[in-house]
Amino acid sequence: MSVMSLPFYDHSGTAIAYTDDGKSIYTFGGEPVAYLDHESVYAYSGVHLGWFEKGLIRDHNGHVVFFTRSSSGGPPKPVQKVMPVTGVRGIRPIKGIRQIRPIKAIRSPYWSSFSGEAFFQR
Repeated sequence: MSVMSLPFYDHSGTAIAYTDDGKSIYTFGGEPVAYLDHESVYAYSGVHLGWFEKGLIRDHNGHVVFFTRSSSGGPPKPVQKVMPVTGVRGIRPIKGIRQIRPIKAIRSPYWSSFSGEAFFQR
């Protein structure tokens, strides 16, 4: 991973995904799973997945799905586990037509029921 990489950790402290350009999100296996557009997180299919703000990715209920090392707010962060080695990145798919962003929910101090890569599989 490059120096500019930003890993996303789940509620257990496991690094699930990362971005190294501030736009595209990849799993550590190299699969492109989402992209950032302003504060929104979209699947490449165009499905709006959640919000990225203050270093946290939140679901549509305002619950925290992922945190970064520099995130603020949200539930207490667990100890971060050792990051896996990154695989060869796959080719990013063509972006689908984006859903209209839903109204942001009130920020919750709780963890989301989504876990790991399941968040990106919608």
